Amino acid sequence: MAGLEAGSPASGTTGEPGTDVDLLYDINGLTAGTPHWFDRVMEWTGEYGTVFALLLLVLWCWWSVRKRADAPPAVAGLVWAPLATGLALLINIPIRNFVERPRPFLDHQGIKVLVEGKTDYSFVSDHSTMAMAMAVGVFVVHRRFGVAAIALAVLAGFCRIYMGVHYPTDVIGGFALGTAVTLLLAPLAMAMLTPLARTVAGSRAGWLVQSRGARAAGPRDGSTGTHPAEDQRSNLAA
Repeated sequence: MAGLEAGSPASGTTGEPGTDVDLLYDINGLTAGTPHWFDRVMEWTGEYGTVFALLLLVLWCWWSVRKRADAPPAVAGLVWAPLATGLALLINIPIRNFVERPRPFLDHQGIKVLVEGKTDYSFVSDHSTMAMAMAVGVFVVHRRFGVAAIALAVLAGFCRIYMGVHYPTDVIGGFALGTAVTLLLAPLAMAMLTPLARTVAGSRAGWLVQSRGARAAGPRDGSTGTHPAEDQRSNLAA
């Protein structure tokens, strides 16, 4: 995966200059002072590493929340996180085709590209959309895991700019799209997924939703744990 370099920003820039392009050059320009191995690490992190880490974080969060008495709505929220991610990526398809923004290295010279084969449109960033949709979904369920997930999403977006394959506004747009889809559709999704999670919790596959010890302990604080909204507020406080 060879880098592509062509001239200097001052002499080779096409298109309209502005903060977006300036920030692109500032972040991508960091590659000029970094060793080859570091660029390869950033490339792997931006392409695969953050996605893999987010999936592991979701699994870790699931293993943690299933030990609680109010686990079903929390697990339902974790199921919604990847579903929201997939939905956000689908919504992004017509957005990208409508905006038709070329990749930054096609319009601006002096960009060092760390990964080849990026020939589709640039806005909105799929990786940023996917990472933030997943991260916000985790945050709704569990604050501490969610903060770590959002940090990973921000890292993913930074890597995409560093790699020279996205403008900063591509990444910001991806963050906004992922957040909007996850939060705006969460009430409807939870209304459908929470009863399903409660049904599974009472079946032989109940361990997927709630640990045996948590089921034996019953609801905390003497509550019945049957109202999805109350359970969700409890999860947000975690």
